[in-house]
Amino acid sequence: MLAGTGSDVGKSIIAAAFCRIFKQDGYQPAPFKAQNMALNSYATPDGLEIGRAQAVQAEAAGIACHTDMNPLLLKPSSDHTSQVVLNGRPVGNKDAYDYWRTGTGFDYRRAVCEAFDRLAARYNPIVMEGAGSIAEINLKDRDLVNMSMARHAHADVILVADIDRGGVFASVYGSIMLQEPEDRQRIKGIIINKFRGDMRLFDQGRQMLENICGIPVLGVVPYFRDIFIDEEDSVSLEMKRRELAEGKVNIAVVLLRHISNFTDFDTLERDPRVNLFYTNNTADIARADIIILPGTKATLDDLMELRRNGCAQAIQRAHRNGKTVVGICGGYQMLGQTINDPDGIEGGNIASLPGLGLLPIHTTMTSEKKTQQITFQFNGQTCQGYEIHQGVSSTDEPILQTDHCIGTYIHGFLDNAPVIEHLLKGLTTTATPTQSLADFKEEQYNKLADHVRQHVDMARIYQILSE
Repeated sequence: MLAGTGSDVGKSIIAAAFCRIFKQDGYQPAPFKAQNMALNSYATPDGLEIGRAQAVQAEAAGIACHTDMNPLLLKPSSDHTSQVVLNGRPVGNKDAYDYWRTGTGFDYRRAVCEAFDRLAARYNPIVMEGAGSIAEINLKDRDLVNMSMARHAHADVILVADIDRGGVFASVYGSIMLQEPEDRQRIKGIIINKFRGDMRLFDQGRQMLENICGIPVLGVVPYFRDIFIDEEDSVSLEMKRRELAEGKVNIAVVLLRHISNFTDFDTLERDPRVNLFYTNNTADIARADIIILPGTKATLDDLMELRRNGCAQAIQRAHRNGKTVVGICGGYQMLGQTINDPDGIEGGNIASLPGLGLLPIHTTMTSEKKTQQITFQFNGQTCQGYEIHQGVSSTDEPILQTDHCIGTYIHGFLDNAPVIEHLLKGLTTTATPTQSLADFKEEQYNKLADHVRQHVDMARIYQILSE
């Protein structure tokens, strides 16, 4: 298990690296995270839903993703409520207090343990990931994902800490010392992540950390910017570009409060012809060449906010001025004529709103969630993506195009070269990148594995796993 001293310390990426390393070394690894909280999710081949990070880790391991890899997914719909997805299917919205303090979440312990057992019967080793900090002692009796899961799995735990944010000695020592003696003995090593500068400057610190904790530092992994792995944590969204740039095609992703599946834009973001940035500034929306309305977990609430902050009107004006507008999933629904939620499916107080009126569709929210991988045709070429959405729109077409406006429920729509070339046509004369997305991803997983191998004592890792 890769456990953390906090959120966004890099557990998911390190887990993906180990999945690829074990695969390279001839094993059959699989990822596992008992409970994940994220708005970036993915559709499994059998049409169910898991967290995006476990889908990425499965890809690194060279296997198809499955709900047993992430049996419990919490998708926040407000500051106080989340949709609960159990074994790939939504089972309702839960209040955070009810979930954490009255023991509702505790009811799912058997389900996540059974999922692990099924997975462990098929793969070896299992690369487990914890959630947030392992030292949230106020929630320890209701923990489903950290040390209680390690106990069920008889897992060796490696503690991952982020040195870039500061306080690494206190966070590592505190995380270990706040454990019960039984759990403390499970922690077999420490990985210091996101190191910047001359590694030799931390030699003394490494020794001091081992001395005070009584646990070996298995590696110090440098910060990197040249390896691209999909991330699901909303913290990574804060690091995205927020400004226009000269000499490139400027693509504005409208920054929604409940934005989901922002990995939809990673391929465009990496395109050297493009400056993709996130904004809710109306002046920047007006100046952008292309405007994208992304997916959201709270379509009506975010649409109301777009009307309040002027972005809705800015998008409409830009469209009238000939700018291309693209809507993905919830953004697609917003581009239509109306959105209705008569049964309060989204959990808010808004029953109906007019859309932006750029596409001839009407949408009604429904309790049933559509989750599937999909193959589709675009400009005569075969493309791939996946759907995860609630709501039924008044057309069965997977993609709806009108004059310089495109809407679709398909996530991964913008990962396909024919779609990208269609969008950029007439906006750039630079040659098209030739590497396929699949080849690019393989290259990145291998680069990540090489990076971690170089800086982590893999011989010691294998020794720990075999003891």
